[in-house]
Amino acid sequence: MANRSRKKRKTKINRKTTETKISGELVVDGEGKADIKTGIGFLDHMLTLFAFHGLFDLKLRVKGDLDVDMHHTNEDVAICLGEAFKKALGACMGIRRFGSSEVPMDAARAKVAIDISNRFAYEGIKFPTYSGGPPNLSDIRSNKPGENYSMEDGNDFLKTFAQKLGMNLHVDILSRSDMHHMLEAIFKALGIALDRATEIDPRRKKAIPSTKGVL
Repeated sequence: MANRSRKKRKTKINRKTTETKISGELVVDGEGKADIKTGIGFLDHMLTLFAFHGLFDLKLRVKGDLDVDMHHTNEDVAICLGEAFKKALGACMGIRRFGSSEVPMDAARAKVAIDISNRFAYEGIKFPTYSGGPPNLSDIRSNKPGENYSMEDGNDFLKTFAQKLGMNLHVDILSRSDMHHMLEAIFKALGIALDRATEIDPRRKKAIPSTKGVL
């Protein structure tokens, strides 16, 4: 369990472009409370799971050009979330830095491993080896009417989030299922792994978690 006795790490979220307007707040040392309205119902669901299982308090209000498509909104929310974590963590004093989690969701199973290193690395969602090679992410979509979110959208979100936070992010699908369950397992695992990585190690609470002395 994370150390909740110290001053809470938190920040406001604000971004305004010709494509999106985003506001909100992130509390890293929270209780898992989520109040999220991005205009993309599936993304709201994934981020609510991420916040709940990561014990982050997250509020988001988004107005995007969804009449064009969901790409701008999906990407800009990821930009804001990555930048918010980076700002709230500051110099990353005392954090454990590394975190991983493996989560099942019915027939799906995902593993997420991260390193908050101030270096970006992400190779995309990796699938188990089957004959015929890996699937095309753009072909894996929700089968629910009116829900157009895809694995490719989720992959784009994760890449942008990791880039703006400055972390290594590795995502493996260990057991395939439908898109909803695979992404749900990923976002739950991401929340848990990030909670572990941002937890304060009491043995190193006033030190940078790097032999270089800086991240």
